[in-house]
Formats: sequence, C-alpha cells, structure tokens
Amino acid sequence: MNYLRHTLSNGIRIIHKPVNQQVAHCAIMVNTGSRDENDDEQGLAHFIEHTIFKGTRKRKSFHILSRMENVGGEINAYTTKEEICIYSSFLPQYYERALELFADISLRSSFPKKELEKEKEVVIDEINSYRDNPSEEIFDEIEELVFQDHPLGRNILGTEKLVKSFDKEDILNFAKNNIHTNEAVLCSVGNIDFKKLVQLSEKFFGSIPERNRNKSRQKFDNYQPKEVYKNKGQYQAHCIIANEAYSSEDKRRTALVLLNNILGGPGLNTRLNMGIREKYGFCYNIESSYSPFSDSGIFTLYLGTDFSYLNRTIQLAQKELKKLREKPLGSLQLQRAKKQLIGQIAIGQESNVNELLSMGRSILSYDKVDSVEEIYNEIENTNAKELQNIANEIFDINKLSILVYKGLNNLKK
Repeated sequence: MNYLRHTLSNGIRIIHKPVNQQVAHCAIMVNTGSRDENDDEQGLAHFIEHTIFKGTRKRKSFHILSRMENVGGEINAYTTKEEICIYSSFLPQYYERALELFADISLRSSFPKKELEKEKEVVIDEINSYRDNPSEEIFDEIEELVFQDHPLGRNILGTEKLVKSFDKEDILNFAKNNIHTNEAVLCSVGNIDFKKLVQLSEKFFGSIPERNRNKSRQKFDNYQPKEVYKNKGQYQAHCIIANEAYSSEDKRRTALVLLNNILGGPGLNTRLNMGIREKYGFCYNIESSYSPFSDSGIFTLYLGTDFSYLNRTIQLAQKELKKLREKPLGSLQLQRAKKQLIGQIAIGQESNVNELLSMGRSILSYDKVDSVEEIYNEIENTNAKELQNIANEIFDINKLSILVYKGLNNLKK
C-alpha cells in the first residue's frame, strides 16, 4: 500500500492511506509529551490533553464533545512520554467537520478557569485510581527506577500537588515552548480524495505560523540497576524485572520485539506463560514488554502472584531469561516465532485506528512509514545468533532492576 504525503508550508506533515470503507479515521499528533516538561510541570502535558476539550472561543465543552458524536462519530485523545494525540472516527462525509473541530480545540482552546478547576479533580481522581491498582502503579514506579532523575522516569499523570497548581498561563507557556509545526502530523485513513484532504488541511491548519523546534531533548545515559522491595498492603504480590533497552532509532529494535514476543508477548504460548502459569499455576498475569523512546527504551517482565509463590515465580522467570541467553533458538523455533509475530502484525493492521496511530508515530520518529512487506522482511532477516546476543545484553543478570510489591504476608490462608 502506497501512503500519500504532503507537507504544508508551515511544516505540518500530512500522511494518508486511502481505503474504500464506511468508516474514516483522522488524528493530529505532536511530538511532545511528559518528558518535555520542566520539574514544576510534571503532569502538564496530560492536563492539556484533558482541558483542550473544555471550551474554545466559539464552543463550550458540551458542543465540543457533541460535534462528532451527533453524527455517530467518536473523538478521543491520549498523552505519552513523547506525544500528544487527538483522534476521531466518523463517516467519510464528515472529514471537514472532524478537521475543523481538530483545528478549533488545538488552536483556539480558551481554557476557562471554572472548567480547569473541575478538570483538576478529574485528573486527581485518575491519579488516585492508579494508586489503588498496584498492577498499574508498579509500571510507573519501575520507570522511575530505570530512568531515575530523568524526565523519562516521570509519571505521565503528575502529582496531586502540581496538578492543583496549574493555570492557563502554565498551559500556554508549555504549548509555546514545546508544540512546533515541524513536529506535528495530520494522519488519515479513509475514503477521501487526497487533494480534497490537502485542501481541508490547508484551510484549517495552513495559516498557523511556522515554528520549528530549536532545542534537543535531554538524553538519558545514566542507568544503574536497582532492587526495591515494598510492602503495599495488597493480598497479591507484584513484581517487575526491567532493564534499559534500545531506542526507536536502534536497528536492533525489531529483533528485540521478536525476542520479547517469544518470551512474554500477547500469545498464550509464550515461554513465560507456558513455563510458569500453565506448568505450575503460580500466577494469572505474567508478561513482558518492550517500549522504545527516541533515545532510549525499557524492557519489563511483570508477574502477579500469591505472596507464598513469589520467590519461586521470580526464580522461574529468571530461568527463562537465562535459557534465552545461553541457548540459541533452533531453526524450527525461530521460524515459528517469526510466523507468529508476522501474523500478529497482520491482525493488528486490520484495525484502521491502530494503523492510523502507527502511521503518525512513524512519521514523527522516522519521517517515513514502512510497508508491511518491509516490516516482514526485517523480521525474516533476524537470525538466532542476533537474538542470543540481544538476550545476553538486555537480560544480563547484572543489569536487571527488580521492583517488588510484597503485599500481605499470606493473611488469607
């Protein structure tokens, strides 16, 4: 599939995939997130994502939220450590409506004080809900350990104290310092003539003055492995084993995705699932993940188990890491793993929303979108020795950090 591209005179890039389907999808994505906040701004990027829906110069919150839903569409947004995104799904005849709304809330949000105060309570409630869920909170805390004293380690939601302090001036200053036209992408998947899409994009976004990023992000280069054990007062114990991993620019990232998929990806036949959950029944959730950032990355292995099984489960998980370090995959194992990952990617491509967001991230990171054939070729060209070398680097026992929420000491038994 050929992707259609255009760049507005102010630097905003447009990427479109034409599909002859009844539902269209569109997003505006900017290359800024929680890692771009100053120390006293933690949580501000996420707060902006919430408050851009709370009023513009011509719309109140109700009218913003109803604009797409009145015609059966949906609109949503999210914030990560490196991006803020607004996206919508709708019938193709409403492209102009969606793009006009994107421009209105991203360029003309008024951030009324009364709405800001109400939304602070919503975000604080979101923060507290994470604190009540140790299986989610532990992922934030392991990033704080791995990326200690660095913006990548910050919780995206921020703290209650800082969220309460934010005002309109803080929002406008952050936007001025961190949102740039050459770091913005308008992406689309749908049934629309590309010339028409460009015309609409020019109409609603072309008048924005060009503003280019002139500062680089603070790079992370100071990882030190740590072990932390905490009593959290929960019945279940939770554990994450982690290490710094490859950036999105590293050529080894595809091989690490494949290796992670073998170890503890979404399939039920992963080594962690088969070797621990299915064989011993020690845990319900056990998985691994790899998240790349522009200049670093993180590998995590998570498990939740009864306190009485905790040490044994950790030992078994470390045993699986050791196997991948010491024994290369056989040819049949490797081919099966490649087929599985390629199949998962193909299924993911069936979701046009997934592809929409993937397109945007690819343009922001690499200024191109790889075809599925190119992605499949990268996977197929990975060999067993490469995977073993990566395992010895990322799963090195001397480089692994560990965070454990110990929970209640077997009180239920």
